[in-house]
Amino acid sequence: MAAAKAKPAGEGAKVVPLYRPRKCAICGKPTVRAYHPFCSRRCADLDLGKWLSGSYAIPAVEAEGENNGEPDSGQS
Repeated sequence: MAAAKAKPAGEGAKVVPLYRPRKCAICGKPTVRAYHPFCSRRCADLDLGKWLSGSYAIPAVEAEGENNGEPDSGQS
């Protein structure tokens, strides 16, 4: 019985990605590893611009009974 030759790691080895293929968060095209989770530098820069301009700000809703940071006067 002849022993099978082992292939070097670089030849014919299957590369398994570390993450599932996803779509670009801005335009929906397939992502590129260098710009993940985006497809290009352009989409990455557009997203950064949205963060810096405040487009992604989470609106705050004040709970009922809050006194806007003022100390409690003890009166009810």
